[in-house]
Amino acid sequence: MKSNHLTRRGFLKSTAATATGVGLLQSASGPSFGAVGANERIRAACVGINGQGNTHINKFLSLAENGVDLVALCDVDDEVLQKRAAEVEGKSGKRPKTFRDVRKLLEDSSIDVISTATPNHWHALITIWACQAGKDVYVEKPAAWCVREGRKMVEAARKYKRIVQVGMQARSFPHILERVPQLREGLIGDIYMSRGLCYKRRDSIGFKEEAGPPANLDFDLWLGPAGKHPYHANLVPYNWHWFWDFGNGDVGNQGIHEMDLARCVLNQEGKVKVYASGGRYGYEDQGQTPNTLTVSIAYENGTRLEYGVRGRYTNAEEGVQLGNLYYGSEGFLAGANWGGSNAGYPNQDQTAGNWQPKFGYDGKPFAGKQDFKPAAAFDETYHPHYVNFIEAVRSRNPEDLNADILEGHLSARLVHIANISYRLGRELTFDLGQEVFVGDGAAEANPFLTREYPEGFAVLEEV
Repeated sequence: MKSNHLTRRGFLKSTAATATGVGLLQSASGPSFGAVGANERIRAACVGINGQGNTHINKFLSLAENGVDLVALCDVDDEVLQKRAAEVEGKSGKRPKTFRDVRKLLEDSSIDVISTATPNHWHALITIWACQAGKDVYVEKPAAWCVREGRKMVEAARKYKRIVQVGMQARSFPHILERVPQLREGLIGDIYMSRGLCYKRRDSIGFKEEAGPPANLDFDLWLGPAGKHPYHANLVPYNWHWFWDFGNGDVGNQGIHEMDLARCVLNQEGKVKVYASGGRYGYEDQGQTPNTLTVSIAYENGTRLEYGVRGRYTNAEEGVQLGNLYYGSEGFLAGANWGGSNAGYPNQDQTAGNWQPKFGYDGKPFAGKQDFKPAAAFDETYHPHYVNFIEAVRSRNPEDLNADILEGHLSARLVHIANISYRLGRELTFDLGQEVFVGDGAAEANPFLTREYPEGFAVLEEV
């Protein structure tokens, strides 16, 4: 069944046009696997199903009318795996296949697409392996754990002609699809600054002692490409976000949505200067990533991207705590991307800022857009991003995706270079075309663009 939501055609064409360094859009001549026909049912599997992965399960179950069958689940925690399998059986009437090792799942030729909501350090390897196995992928944000991994995901998707969508769901919200092209076309004049806000309360995670992992968890497989680490209960299932070897902090967790929408209206060529500072304020705990971070990214043409993470108590700005602000030569625009006190930002509601442009120093609303309202994007039944993925799986055209892996990579790499600047405590210069740091500090910074991998879990140079 075809949906009636908007698609990305023309949404970010200039991004693709300027992202030419290191062959970003070249399709390598890899094997072409069979495509799902327009009327065939698509058999899906979900990998990493304890937290956000459970959302994936429910979204795919809701796409039965769109010709999708959820046929398999995979998780390294056997208790979670069996619980979710029973839930799927109760909702669909059919028990899915279960796998603890994603490599075994990918050997199953009956599966057409997978989604993955594993920790960030697994995103690249699962996506690359799935592309090599001839499967399309919906991968959670951020696209990758580091810059090099994101590049390899793009190369794998192009080489094996796979459809890879990144879980940056805001790109499928109708009000975003309407507003972003208008901003690029001069709605508030020439944009000189774009800001992303991630003002979401994060409380202390305390300290957990090292111990043996529970019997139901295959911790060695959970670690995978991250290599050997001791187990403690602050890693699984959620707080890995706040440890550098597995996550990217809140700028790469919740914040990637707002970083993405800040990036997509600005120049994306040449070199950028990046400086990030902050800390883990308000408590002492086991976490490593900052709960408060201020990021400045300056482009060669004079435009600027600014980003803020505040994990403690704070005010909203123009009513926005999770969202974006854009500043142009004629006016400004503020808009909340998410809403509701259930997410820890009670000072923001769904209509905060309203994505309504305002002009002049007195901030008069733009009369031509008085009736503009954001979509009800926070309804649990609202799933255009997943529908968009399935439609692109059928069309076999990556340009039909609202969040193609290239877009996911280009936004995630800003997260990564900001975190590297923070960790080194200095301003750095990053060459967007070559995807390396240059100039002062480059020798110290470039090793952070990749990692050392244990045997069997390497993201190889040749994908």
